[in-house]
Amino acid sequence: MACNPEVLKHVPLFALLDEEETAVLAGQVKLKTFAPRQRIYKIGDSGGQAYVVVSGRVRVSTVDQDHQEVVVDEPSHGEFFGFASMLEQTPHQTEAVAIDEAVCIEVDQEDIAVLLQRKPLAGMDMLRVLGRQFHASQQLVRLRANRHPNEVIDKDATFGERIADMVAGFGGSWTFILSFGFALAVYMTIDSMLGKKAWDPYPFILLNLFLSMLASVQAPVIMMSQNRQDTKDRLRGELDYDVNRRAEVEIQGLAHKLNVLGEKIGDVEEMLREKLARE
Repeated sequence: MACNPEVLKHVPLFALLDEEETAVLAGQVKLKTFAPRQRIYKIGDSGGQAYVVVSGRVRVSTVDQDHQEVVVDEPSHGEFFGFASMLEQTPHQTEAVAIDEAVCIEVDQEDIAVLLQRKPLAGMDMLRVLGRQFHASQQLVRLRANRHPNEVIDKDATFGERIADMVAGFGGSWTFILSFGFALAVYMTIDSMLGKKAWDPYPFILLNLFLSMLASVQAPVIMMSQNRQDTKDRLRGELDYDVNRRAEVEIQGLAHKLNVLGEKIGDVEEMLREKLARE
């Protein structure tokens, strides 16, 4: 439905427009109401319109390569979303859903051109929002970088692999060395004190047999644990690569959007200069 000029006066982006400019803009934009959990647009929809939040809250999200939903922004009163796709006239790269009942102003390129012609500094407000989205993307990259390879690989570890890790962890500790050394000392001391009644007289052939058996079992268990450590290192490298690739894509996309916004503002400035020259 048509937008009431009084509504625009309570939106920070349009608050500095005079009565005539507000009336002109109100005649161009549309006021839309979205119910809670109603989808405003989805990924791939035409990006011909952007939205300014008058009341309520909206969740803007995307889907990462793991097919998980990632919240990019939650604009509220006076903030806008879908702006970059509207400027580029490209399909939306995000999905917008109303968290609770949301009233939004729907604008398109022509509406923004009229706004910038009457209030060029509005472009700075738009750049500020894009900058906030850029920081949100950086924060998202940092959060994705926090995925710990140990947690990822332990999630799918079998019972035998967990036992191998515990055996390797205990076998490579001072607790094992001291306790095993004490057990050997006690064994040999008692066996020596028994003399001819000893069950394993010097040179302790039975003890050597036990030690050989322990070594033959312990070695492959430790190798199994080392193989898991190699898998963790490889997974850590893959996660680092994924994070770097996401960061590169996000930075390139945001840089392109900022360049487009700069070009649009330059076009508006050129229009203003031509208008002033004619007057």
